[in-house]
Parts: sequence; C-alpha cells; structure tokens
Amino acid sequence: MLAPGTAAPELTLPDQDGTEVCLADERGHWVVLWWYPKAATPG
Repeated sequence: MLAPGTAAPELTLPDQDGTEVCLADERGHWVVLWWYPKAATPG
C-alpha cells in the first residue's frame, strides 16, 4: 500500500485493446487505474 503523495512505481499494463501502456510515458498527465481484482475468479 502506498502512502498518499508517494510516487507510483514504474509499471506497464495493457489497455482495453491490449496495447501496452507505460506509466512513465504518462508523466505530467492525470492517470486513472481501474481494475476488478475478483473479476476473473470463481464465486
């Protein structure tokens, strides 16, 4: 868990189309990360 105000770690994730997006490329822009941790789990 990051404390408020802590810089996010470097990461690369696929977008909704499967294109990889690197967080470092978005510096200076607002970024929203949205995920569903239980979306791919049974029950």
